[in-house]
Amino acid sequence: MRKMEITDLLNSHIPKYISLPNVQIDMDTIEVSNLNRQFLFRQSHVGQSKAKVARDAVLKFRPHINIKPYHANVKDPEFNVDFFKQFNVVLNGLDNLDARRHVNRLCLAADVPLVESGTTGFLGQVTVHVKGKTECYECQPKPAPKTYPVCTITSTPSKFVHCIVWAKDLLFAKLFGDKNQDNDLNVRSSDAASSSENVEDVFVRRNDEDIEQYGRKIFDHVFGYNIELALSNEETWKNRNRPKPIYSKDILSDELAQPNGNVDKKCAFDDEFSVSAMASLGMKNPQDIWSLKENSRIFLEALRLFFTHRGKDVGNLTFDKDDQLAVEFVTAAANIRAASFGIPPYSLFEAKGIAGNIVHAVATTNAVIAGLIVIETIKVLQNDIKSYRMTYCLEHPSRKMLLMPVEPFEPNKSCYVCSETPLSLEINTKRAKLKDFVEKIVKAKLGMNLPLIMNSSNLLYEAGDVEDDMVAIYSANLEKVLAELPSPVTGGTMLTVEDMQQEFVCNVNIKHREEFDEEKEPDSMVLSGWTQHVSAPENKDKPAANNGASTSGASVPAAESDEISIVSPTKKRKLTDVPNAPGNETRNHQDELQVIDDEDDLVMLEGNMEGFKKRKLS
Repeated sequence: MRKMEITDLLNSHIPKYISLPNVQIDMDTIEVSNLNRQFLFRQSHVGQSKAKVARDAVLKFRPHINIKPYHANVKDPEFNVDFFKQFNVVLNGLDNLDARRHVNRLCLAADVPLVESGTTGFLGQVTVHVKGKTECYECQPKPAPKTYPVCTITSTPSKFVHCIVWAKDLLFAKLFGDKNQDNDLNVRSSDAASSSENVEDVFVRRNDEDIEQYGRKIFDHVFGYNIELALSNEETWKNRNRPKPIYSKDILSDELAQPNGNVDKKCAFDDEFSVSAMASLGMKNPQDIWSLKENSRIFLEALRLFFTHRGKDVGNLTFDKDDQLAVEFVTAAANIRAASFGIPPYSLFEAKGIAGNIVHAVATTNAVIAGLIVIETIKVLQNDIKSYRMTYCLEHPSRKMLLMPVEPFEPNKSCYVCSETPLSLEINTKRAKLKDFVEKIVKAKLGMNLPLIMNSSNLLYEAGDVEDDMVAIYSANLEKVLAELPSPVTGGTMLTVEDMQQEFVCNVNIKHREEFDEEKEPDSMVLSGWTQHVSAPENKDKPAANNGASTSGASVPAAESDEISIVSPTKKRKLTDVPNAPGNETRNHQDELQVIDDEDDLVMLEGNMEGFKKRKLS
């Protein structure tokens, strides 16, 4: 969703005597890649706040409007329910499922209508959500993020995306992230030649070890020794192609990777954010597919630059698709691992798209969706509920239409968010810890930021501003098995989970289960309690549009996932005042296009619409 298009279109449709103060919240800064689809940004704006630049640009041709920009995260504590209550409508264009759910819950708590939107390539959608009148954003479950069994990622990758996940979530996290985080990489090495000491964790850098030696040691461990270790299990490779161990001495000469020209390693870059292994090695085109030698040089150079130019960040880094050095490292590491397993290499441009779940934006789609957002917003401000539409922008015509408007559904009575229906969780209460429940269910699946967990009247855990003596108690509880908590959680227990910031509460019914399928249920937990989508019947006379729509929160893009056929939502979806009207006993949802935008934009409007003359919108 484009802030500037929304602001301009709104103020061109609404009479000048009506004031619509609005707030724009965006945590991003402008990048060069934004310039081909953001109509208010110029080259001189690169690096500046998107929200602030958009405001300044709009005020040049609409000087009398009131816009307050926030260069901030919409999940920050200041944007609470009271903040949302100031506004008549919220316009959403966020880039991840977690943030969307957060805003949905705040709008429900504040009783403020929400206009949701997103684009991905040629696809787009605009949906309207009004508490008690239409379904909320979470009434229909969103497709779960693509996940892979740990054994596939660590031992038997068969696709390039497996190598990306390994490089990003395991290797990058182990080298540059939180050292206390659990990690499935093997850290022990039996290669006595790599060290005169018996180092338990090969990733720990010795005091007398220079960065080049350390880089080679890591390279040889993850691409050489660990592969040999995997090959020792003959059973694994009976029906698979055997990988090939790769050691740095076989790819590179004794000379370590050297920076381009006579560049001083300490002064090669203007600041830490401009650090680039490609630039250091004189490599320019991100669409080139690097050879194994080039990947090896990038790997070692990127690792060196992290420690020499961004050392203060090491230990606290998480992968960011906008971090050039991080993308270079992950691309090189994934390509080297791919070479080992006989998987074709990818360019940095392609690898970045996979690692960051990027579907490149199309300016015309953004403009169309922005216009539709404005149309629905005006309807909301007029309280014209009968005219609300959820509109889908398709890549290929369906019934000779590229824009498919449908009427919204009433709230889903099984929705755990707006209808407060209890959820059910199958879990092994004798093995799983409270920490597992908090991280994998409460935060990852329920989208809570500051959770509070109670078993009857007993408080088991609370996040946020907690007194020091309680922090120690809650930390101890996190490490305890559910059945061994001070107030034991066993089969039949009903847990109450609350997020104080979102003013959202739900109940989770615990069901004890002994065993889980590692391939199909890698978390060893199964959460249920909502009505799943019912697939629309196949229409053999009309081909479905094969639009591989990427989804908020998905860990891989459509190009790397199984082919998806999106069924156009052509069936009418409408509100009804008669709950038991014929045809409403069972509702057959057409598959929705769940699409995302690549920006973090949120716009809020307030104002009095009295005296606003209805006009026909087409």
